[in-house]
Amino acid sequence: MTATAPVHGTWEPRPAARWEDAFLSGNGHHGALVFGDPNGERVIVTHHTLVRPNGRDPRPPQLADGLPALQDRLLAGDRTAAESFTDGRPLQWVQPFHPAFQVRLRRPPADCPDYRRDVDFTTGVVGAACAGWTGRLFVSRADDVIVHHLTGPDLTLDIDLDHRLPGAPTGLGVGHGAVLTPEGALLSLRARYPDGDRACTGVTQVTVTGGTTTLVPPGVRVEGARSVLLLTRVHRHTGELDVVAEGRALRDLPQEYDELLDRHTALHRTAYERVTLDLGADPAERALPGSELLTRPRGAALLERLFAAGRYHLLSASGLFPPRLTGLWTGDWNTAWSGAFTQDANLNLQTASAAAAALPEVTEAHARLVRRQLPDWRDNARAVFGARGVVAPAHTDGESGHAYHYNREYPLHLWTAGADWLLKPLVDHDETQGTRDPRTAAALAEVALFYEDFLTRTDEHGHLVVVPSYSPENRPANASWGTLNAAMDLSAARHALRTAAAYHPGPDADRWHALADRLPPHRINEDGALAEWAWPGLEDSYDHRHLSHLYGVWPLDEITPYDTPELAAAAHRALELRGAENDSAHGHLHHALVAARLRDADRVAHALGQVLDGDFFHASLMSAHYPKRHVYNADAAHTLPAVLIEMLVQSTPDRLVLLPALPAAYPSGALRGVRTRFGAEIDLTWSRDGAATAVLRPRRTVRVEFRTSSGAEPLDLVAGEDRALTLRAR
Repeated sequence: MTATAPVHGTWEPRPAARWEDAFLSGNGHHGALVFGDPNGERVIVTHHTLVRPNGRDPRPPQLADGLPALQDRLLAGDRTAAESFTDGRPLQWVQPFHPAFQVRLRRPPADCPDYRRDVDFTTGVVGAACAGWTGRLFVSRADDVIVHHLTGPDLTLDIDLDHRLPGAPTGLGVGHGAVLTPEGALLSLRARYPDGDRACTGVTQVTVTGGTTTLVPPGVRVEGARSVLLLTRVHRHTGELDVVAEGRALRDLPQEYDELLDRHTALHRTAYERVTLDLGADPAERALPGSELLTRPRGAALLERLFAAGRYHLLSASGLFPPRLTGLWTGDWNTAWSGAFTQDANLNLQTASAAAAALPEVTEAHARLVRRQLPDWRDNARAVFGARGVVAPAHTDGESGHAYHYNREYPLHLWTAGADWLLKPLVDHDETQGTRDPRTAAALAEVALFYEDFLTRTDEHGHLVVVPSYSPENRPANASWGTLNAAMDLSAARHALRTAAAYHPGPDADRWHALADRLPPHRINEDGALAEWAWPGLEDSYDHRHLSHLYGVWPLDEITPYDTPELAAAAHRALELRGAENDSAHGHLHHALVAARLRDADRVAHALGQVLDGDFFHASLMSAHYPKRHVYNADAAHTLPAVLIEMLVQSTPDRLVLLPALPAAYPSGALRGVRTRFGAEIDLTWSRDGAATAVLRPRRTVRVEFRTSSGAEPLDLVAGEDRALTLRAR
């Protein structure tokens, strides 16, 4: 395609002065933020399980007995009835995500010419080099350990573990340990949370080659070494951790850096390299450091690198869990919005590329979070709605799946669409793979059971009514937040019932289809827009960051320009009228995803431009929630690859759409390795004259509808037989 390949990494000629600019590595369990300062290197250690007790009451509110009365009032026209449908608790945030500690390495002050730090996305290795010494760090997917290797002539280092990071509670019970070992030393740090028996403990094995090691409490000093290898793990636990046993486990790992790296790379590189994007950027721009590229926000080289960085960070943050609001990383104990898994928009946006971008590791992490919390989802259904089945919460810390984060302005306990929304990525994965996971099938059946019990009220036309109903995180202009027939709730109920029926053919399927048939249609309001609430008299509030009412467009296939053109036109009008409210990154990119489904390339370009021009990205290429790099947040970083894929390739189990919303700014390029929901892998190239070629590698035999700007035609694919498609030049 081009003379040089896109860059799969980034670099900087200066150390990171802020933790937000630290380069990142992770394996979906442990994370590391590497500052790379030549005379005072720091590595902040994180782990997905590190959440700080905050005294919250995790029980879902016991409200089921009052539900019929609430429904009566809402149906009778009381538009504020839901404001008192709580158990009187104040708003409770989930337990905050926090860093464990920082590993500090201090060198004697010295000049450091030709300093450079970098991160290689293909390996996950973060490196720094200067004046003859090098440091390399990665977080092993094979051995679940942070590996940090330093080399150079006559290395002299002071090494210790330090909990003193911004926002650290004053009441932490901190204990240090440092003992010399035949290999070098074993360091530990225990931080016990105030008012409880929970703690987190980190253990670092220091292996020294050449030189001497002496105790300098709370750490050690290494002098005259040729290399130093640090292996670090952290655990959240109750009571005391057996540090000696943890040290023994670290010593049982391979002790050679290259062997540890090879074991890790076999897993990481394989996943990362499945999909690549080439926008034909200028090779000179591709060679620039990331901070310099960010000053050229409309350059193809920046978008190439952000695509690569987004896939890298998404993969690195996904394992035990999918990414939090901050991915897997934070340098502050007071993480915004508790660093939660925010499930009413952010989590699904961040993982939106997983199926198409060939990252089943991300979907598997998402599935782990869902499956471990299904018992709590059942409690939510019983406690709030008196129903069988499951109801998902809008926020979770990874420990509790109970719906306890709510108040008058955010009645999140009334959000019934969450289970379908959170299971949709698992259904996409099944379609891509051509299998049906029985665990996903069982969860879908529970969602359908909930709707059987919950959908009992009807309107004057005999349609079922979703009451109470909630559209995250918006309210009608003339009513309160808890109301009736939010468009997202209608789409979710229809999709959940029909999808559960597809997974469970037979009498259950017949019953669920019949229930779905009784749901009301979407409403088109007086502005010609798809209404956010399909209940007569409720007025839309357009200036809001969420686009929950367009769930039927993205990620569902309920509303498309091909099958439901009238609804698609109304959805497009709703998108036109939608404001950006507080300029959150997730709002802009959600807008872009919906616009791509509606084939609006100009609107995709505008939404992308709002993020690229808004100074949302740190030098680390991790992003912020707001413009001017305000509030560290992974939404933009992780969602951007999904936007770029959706504007180039879209698929359903029976449809392929090529180049549906290509912005004029990117007239040529290549996207390779994308997976479709009908089981084929695609390599797509396009050129300035409008010509394009797609090579499909199907894994199953299927007939799909092939759509381009020229129209539609049937496409027959045979498993194992490559198929080339050509789009003619303009």
